[in-house]
Amino acid sequence: MRVIGDDGAQLGVMDLNRALQLARDAEVDLVEVAPNSDPPVCRLLDYGKLLYLSSKKERESKKGQKST
Repeated sequence: MRVIGDDGAQLGVMDLNRALQLARDAEVDLVEVAPNSDPPVCRLLDYGKLLYLSSKKERESKKGQKST
């Protein structure tokens, strides 16, 4: 799998055990972002922060909509 670091830098293609070890060392999560590509792409990031930012973005987009 191809691994992308938490700063956006590509760390290269590696096996799952090495990617999980990198995630544990950095104290972040290993999230699969493109499962259908060859090789699959995973990213090292804080999953809780990702969920928070996506819900915040969704709330902001709903704020601008007009209810009928």
